[in-house]
Order: sequence, then C-alpha cells, then structure tokens
Amino acid sequence: MNLMHEHGCVEEYQHGPKQAHFSPYAFNGGTVLAIAGEKFAVVASDTRLSEGFSIHSRETPKTYQLTETTVLGLCGFHGDALTLKKILDARLMMYEHEHNKQMSTSAIAAMISTILYYRRFFPYYVYNIVAGIDDEGKGCVFSFDPVGSYERESYRAGGSASSMLQPLLDNQIGYKNQEGVKHVKLSQEKAVALVKDVFISAAERDIYTGDAILINVITAKGVKCEDFQLRRD
Repeated sequence: MNLMHEHGCVEEYQHGPKQAHFSPYAFNGGTVLAIAGEKFAVVASDTRLSEGFSIHSRETPKTYQLTETTVLGLCGFHGDALTLKKILDARLMMYEHEHNKQMSTSAIAAMISTILYYRRFFPYYVYNIVAGIDDEGKGCVFSFDPVGSYERESYRAGGSASSMLQPLLDNQIGYKNQEGVKHVKLSQEKAVALVKDVFISAAERDIYTGDAILINVITAKGVKCEDFQLRRD
C-alpha cells in the first residue's frame, strides 16, 4: 500500500505544480460622463451594478456629491469606489473643520491625484471623473488614470461604454475633423439632451450600462439631479 501510495504521488507530481489564481479585483461595470460648459458642468452615470452576466442592482448610480459645487463620478470595482469615497469624505471634513470652508473643485482633483499615487503599487480599480465649478465660476472636468495622473478637459467619458461615448462627444462637442463647421456655444439644455442621447446609444450595445441614468447639473447655486430611464434588459 505504501509503495502504491508513493508511486501515485510520483505520478501526480510529474504533471507539474498546481497553481491557484486569485484576484482582489472585480469589474462591476458602469459608465460615467462629464461635460463642462461656460458656467455649468454636467456629470452623469448609469445605475446598473453588475458582474459578468449577473445584475446585482438596478438602482446604484456612480456619482457622488462631494461639496456644493463638486460631483465625483466613480465606476469600475464597486468595493474600491466605496473605499475611495470614504477616504475623500474624511479628508473633506478635516479640511472644512480646519479652514472653515469647503475645498474647491481644483483642489479636490489635486487631492485625489495624490491619494491615487500613494496606492500606485496596489491601485484602486476605479475610473474617476471630477466635475464642478472652478474659482472663476466656470465649469470644469478633471479625468484621472488609476495611478493619479490627471488633466482638465472639456468633456470625458469613462467606464465600460467609454469607447462608444467618447467619439460621439468628440463629434458633437469637440468638432473633431469638422473643418468649416461653425462652433456653437454649448448650452446647459443641449448638454443634458446630449448626455441622454449618448447613454441611450450605449445601453443598446453595452450589457454593463443600463436601467437608468442620474444626471447632475452643477452651477454656482448648487447641484440639481435628474433621473432618466434606459432599457432594463
């Protein structure tokens, strides 16, 4: 019996070592989109929280209001998104208690950059977009990569459907490769309508985007929210 057992072990090891794979990350889908106007900013996200072919929730937007004039869009791994949001809430509260005022949108963007860079060797698996009003009263949008590099832009899409939304924004807002086309000033109403149109298109072609969108319109007076229903299948 011992010889058979030992012989069996030898045969088993001849096939090589067994490997067990583990990933601390999960992809929960979702799409965020932000547009900066002259005196406003619009940031929106869908409300579907899924993993693979399973839908965990149909009422989980990925936008979070940080201050009276700043909204953060987070999508990707929902666990990392909640953790990052918790850290930001603590930092913003400490800043407000120390300085007796809320942090500006540009300062929040810089702070998020340092938080992400601090975790560069084990990064948060999230895509971040910050939208709000800057110190001059103009709309602003900041986009980030996972390790903290960021830039200010006029519009940006992120998440599972970003490759579909970004070309539409390039065409409708950026006027890319449209020589001779007169650039029309972007109004708040047109920006909101454009957000609805591009999300409708994304929901038709991306299984991780759907159910509804939450649209946050940011002005110097504050943030107004609007729900818009998408397809639920």
